[in-house]
Amino acid sequence: DACPGLIKIRLKFLNDTEEVAVARPEDTVGILKSKYFPGQESQMKLIYRGQLLQDQARTLRSLRITDNCVIHCHRSRGGTAATPALPEPGPAGPTAPGLPLGGGTLMVPTVMVVLALGWYFRINYRQLFTAPATVSLIGVTVLVTFLAFGVYGQ
Repeated sequence: DACPGLIKIRLKFLNDTEEVAVARPEDTVGILKSKYFPGQESQMKLIYRGQLLQDQARTLRSLRITDNCVIHCHRSRGGTAATPALPEPGPAGPTAPGLPLGGGTLMVPTVMVVLALGWYFRINYRQLFTAPATVSLIGVTVLVTFLAFGVYGQ
């Protein structure tokens, strides 16, 4: 049921969704972008067989793109389009305005609070801490200190 002279191209996106594009072998990369990504041409990166299709004037035939080929599509954040790129939906999480909080952002303050509590109890309730517990507390404190300086010292 294919139309003569037309080829089907599978446009594959990063989230593993696919869309079928129908084009002529004489169509250029620019025509393909404007037909399937109107207004986003400058943001869309098309990749075929590991090669970024940068030359908008190249025809599909000259790139050896034939029927049922797969072109990978990626929307870049930058670009010179008049309309700003909408952020792709990500995992929803509690974020305060202006404070981008990821999963690991609260890890360091949490570890610091736990360590501070450990030292507080070690100093005020000395009788409850055995020698191995004190040595462990010192060891964990040194380890966390080195990790903190390693991560934030760069």
